[in-house]
Amino acid sequence: VGPEALLLWKSKSTFTSFGVFFLQMGWGDLGAFGEPSKETPNLDQMASEGMLFLDFYTANPLCSPSRAALLTGRLPVRNGFYTTNAHARNAYTPQDIVGGIPDYELLLPELLKKAGYTNKIIGKWHLGHRPQFHPLKHGFDEWFGSPNCHFGPFDNRALPNIPVYKDWEMIGRYYEDFKIDLKTGEANLTQIYLQEALDFISKQQASQQPFFLYWAIDATHAPVYASKHFLGTSQRGLYGDAVREIDDSIGKILKHLQKLGISEDTFVFFTSDNGAALISAPKQGGSNGRFLCGKQTTFEGGMREPAIAWWPGHIPAGGVSHQLGNVMDLFTTSLSLAGLQPPSDRQIDGIDLLPAILQGKLIDRPIFYYRGNEMMAVRVGLYKAHYWTWSNSWEEYGKGIDFCPGQNVSGVTTHTQEEHTNLPLLFHLGRDPGEKYPLSFVSDEYQRAMDQISAVVQQHKATMVPGEPQLNVCDKAVMNWSPPGCEKLGKCLKQPESDPKKCFWPH
Repeated sequence: VGPEALLLWKSKSTFTSFGVFFLQMGWGDLGAFGEPSKETPNLDQMASEGMLFLDFYTANPLCSPSRAALLTGRLPVRNGFYTTNAHARNAYTPQDIVGGIPDYELLLPELLKKAGYTNKIIGKWHLGHRPQFHPLKHGFDEWFGSPNCHFGPFDNRALPNIPVYKDWEMIGRYYEDFKIDLKTGEANLTQIYLQEALDFISKQQASQQPFFLYWAIDATHAPVYASKHFLGTSQRGLYGDAVREIDDSIGKILKHLQKLGISEDTFVFFTSDNGAALISAPKQGGSNGRFLCGKQTTFEGGMREPAIAWWPGHIPAGGVSHQLGNVMDLFTTSLSLAGLQPPSDRQIDGIDLLPAILQGKLIDRPIFYYRGNEMMAVRVGLYKAHYWTWSNSWEEYGKGIDFCPGQNVSGVTTHTQEEHTNLPLLFHLGRDPGEKYPLSFVSDEYQRAMDQISAVVQQHKATMVPGEPQLNVCDKAVMNWSPPGCEKLGKCLKQPESDPKKCFWPH
């Protein structure tokens, strides 16, 4: 998981620009959230100058569905980033996935572009790598980054190395032209992504152009990497090195906004696409604080995220909010800042957070925890009801894959899919944020809370119209064999014959 941020800049006259830092980090990875090593001074300062959200969530405990949710303002089950292949399976966009973000979905940059914004994505796109899913076909004007994560190195025969794009064409591949040393963890990618951000901001400021910057880097996603200057500098090992470099980069971006005199015209939001991946802990995994489990699960550790809003001169410094927030809210909030209305022809799940951010108001809304095509849990107020529980299968667990290491809670962190629809497991997250002590089914408190939650769930399901699932079909022929621009570089690879199959999702 990596940090992602929304940068929004408001010109002196009409517009507000925005920046979103969207990465993979856990709730407990920042000093401002209690991480004891205190190795994130810039993000901690960002929090002290802005507003900290303690109850902020992603829309899915996995990378690509949560990114689709952020950019559409819609749950993955609505925008198509899910699978129906196997019940409640998390699904993402590997190289052989056939689907991607559908044309009928309206993305935030598409809407902002109509209002005169210039939009750039830096880092991981992850919403489909086939030509029709290219980010520049969905509202972005510029792109520097990759369609998938930095997995590899691959042999370019069974699997091609992941391409890195500059706008419409690839400019190289990971591990070939963009080095990542798997032995030492050294890679200069974060520094490249930082410079891309600084240059883009400078260019837009010089032309007085409002902009949307989506900084979606992946240094904290295993295999974790950091540049030479940061290697070996953290008390937390290589993962900490990566976090320190990201923190340093965000500090430089915020200082650049201040130096250019546009910090008061720029709304910036930092958050994560899912909880820390405990499967790669402790050497390459982050911290979800006191919350249960991590990435891939719908427990709090998988979906509650660190979140900071920063807008000098507008957001009171040192604010702390308990507003229930979600990455989908960045869609609606950004449109509100730009003076735009969200589309009225579809269900938008994100809410406008400006009343909470600027006026301290608390907006009543539920949080839905989806895994694949199933609503696993729902939070209303301080109560969270689990309608299904599942960490990962016994088969995967037997291979050493564990999304909840050291956190077995009997009857809760189950290795089979357990249905609780008739009698949901209920937790009070104020008294029990770690989801260890289900409330008694016969208590008055349980009955009162479930009466309220059941009404919310009934209404939600009555209005749910799932989108066409995009993550059902896989085909090796659609992998990154010959991306646009490969001819110029001599990096086109032979494509195998098409053989579409049902994707297999073990998790």
